Amino acid sequence: MATFLLERTAPLPLPEAWHRLTDWPRHGEVVPMTRVTVTTPPPTHEGTVLVARSGIGPFAFADRMEVTVWQPPTDDTPGLCRLEKRGRVVRGWAEIEVRPGPGGRTRVLWREELRLRLLPGMFDPVLEQAARAVFGRAVNRLLRRP
Repeated sequence: MATFLLERTAPLPLPEAWHRLTDWPRHGEVVPMTRVTVTTPPPTHEGTVLVARSGIGPFAFADRMEVTVWQPPTDDTPGLCRLEKRGRVVRGWAEIEVRPGPGGRTRVLWREELRLRLLPGMFDPVLEQAARAVFGRAVNRLLRRP
């Protein structure tokens, strides 16, 4: 199991940072070889299900996730979203938190616990480094682009 924390600040109001980070189809635009679809009716809420399909051809897999906590921010109060990863290959959870940061910026915390089925624990450090790089880039891109 790989566990990591990403921290960022962005010159955005809390609601805008939240919107950019929880616009699920956009995740597919910033994560290489990935497409994200939401399989439940909008808007996002507890119980929303999304599927991230990653890979190419026969080497692709689906990462099924369910929103289990959905607390959007206001201008002054933090927001928190928790996704439970329930795919056949990818398991674990992710939390996205936005809160007031220094100098009127938004502070973003992205916590994740990631397990890949059939991957022995001895590869967890490599998985953690790879996931930190991929998700770190994705968070940066999501926050930069409206």
